[in-house]
Amino acid sequence: MNRPRLDSPNPIVLAEIQLGSGYKNDVRTVGRKQFALRNMQVKVLVLISLGLLSLAAGQQEHPATTVKKCSGSKPFPLEVRVHNCVTPPCLIVKGTTQKFEIDFAVDKYITQLTTLVKATTLGIITVPYELPADVAAVCPNLQYGAYCPLYPTEDVSYLFSFPIGEYPEIGVKIEIYLVDQDNEIATCFVCDIKVVKGNGGNTLYELDYLN
Repeated sequence: MNRPRLDSPNPIVLAEIQLGSGYKNDVRTVGRKQFALRNMQVKVLVLISLGLLSLAAGQQEHPATTVKKCSGSKPFPLEVRVHNCVTPPCLIVKGTTQKFEIDFAVDKYITQLTTLVKATTLGIITVPYELPADVAAVCPNLQYGAYCPLYPTEDVSYLFSFPIGEYPEIGVKIEIYLVDQDNEIATCFVCDIKVVKGNGGNTLYELDYLN
């Protein structure tokens, strides 16, 4: 007498027995498609997890910086991380590039974003700070796989590489804002910086008007 099988039969084999050999190819094709779909879902989950881990690691490496709101009711970022600076005024070496990570959300459909900067010195003199086109372009510098166009309620992280060129070695209040294709402000913040020499002397000019 044959011993009864305790394991469950292969569902594909069972289907072939029940439906007949004419359905063999169709059943096996469905099985392969289901396996491929599950495999794709696993890959997507892995990619999402890696992206979240990268975002968390980046935020731990560069903690949030205390920045101020712009005048009026301009949208304020979710978070700003000025590399190597938690509490402004941030000391920035003249002739270097300062990294800003700007997390913000949008409330409209956006196809283009441009970074604009205004600098205020001596508390009264405000001038625009011209940026190279590739530096001012926001969309190519979005992080963690984000890209334009952006959709309402979407939040993204933008890496702004701010070249510190002809600033005098004094305290400066900078206003950084991102404008969209309709010339509307998507987000805006103010950060106080103090420019220092980079030749080892670290000469610093303290000014009280920043406070």
